[in-house]
Amino acid sequence: MRKLLVLLSAAALLSSCGTVVWSSLSWHKIPADGHRTGVTAPSSDYPEEQIGISNGEFYATPSGKIITGGATPKVAQIMYQAQPGMADLKTVIGRSLEGMQAGRPESKLSNWTVDILMEEAEKYTGMKVDVGIANFGGIRTSVPQGDVLKDDLVSMFPFKNYLAVVTLKGSRLREIFTQMARQGVQVVGGVKLVISNGALQSVSVGGKPLDDNKTYNVATIDFLMTGGDGYHLGDGALESVVTDVAMIDAILPRVLELTAAGKTLDYKTDGRVTIIK
Repeated sequence: MRKLLVLLSAAALLSSCGTVVWSSLSWHKIPADGHRTGVTAPSSDYPEEQIGISNGEFYATPSGKIITGGATPKVAQIMYQAQPGMADLKTVIGRSLEGMQAGRPESKLSNWTVDILMEEAEKYTGMKVDVGIANFGGIRTSVPQGDVLKDDLVSMFPFKNYLAVVTLKGSRLREIFTQMARQGVQVVGGVKLVISNGALQSVSVGGKPLDDNKTYNVATIDFLMTGGDGYHLGDGALESVVTDVAMIDAILPRVLELTAAGKTLDYKTDGRVTIIK
């Protein structure tokens, strides 16, 4: 049985210490196993049995402990009142046998993400896609082992990053991969990179060596086209198309399709990035 997880806002945690740093707002997953007050991650039904109840002045925890004064009853009241509106996010939309996490130089989750990005960008633009480039910073959480909630996917892709395709010369694409070799590889698809000591050793696209004089269609997100994470994929583009389809709106339907077909949310690594030390 997988551990129940609850999302807590870092801002809420900071506010309990008397300091709120809004510029660094982020979300973290922590185990909610009920070992202190009986609080577990609430489902859409009977949240009072999982998080307790509060009127803002006192808080009755699931274990029966009564807390009065301070910020805790107020926070508990807000959490309880928010549950009806969060019911849709608690819907189970799939399952994963192993779970997936993102990590350099490649991982099951990052490969899964960029490969879907390539397919969906091709569908929405009508352009044949050769290469996919996304950023690790755009994948904010992992796919849990076992039940996967809609909230897991929404939390994974919380930004309004829109699918895009840029047409680049091979020489420009080589510059981009050279930057990755130097600064840290990002999420890539359709290619095989060999990197040694921060230098790009070789690149192949679709199983063939990168041709500096050929043009390639690159599926990406608009964030990376104009300086996001230090990348300017739109520079030198021979053509560019930015859709109105956000990452979550492209990936969530694919997850529902996989689940309807009886497939799990699991993937593979395939050696698309090799780091020689």
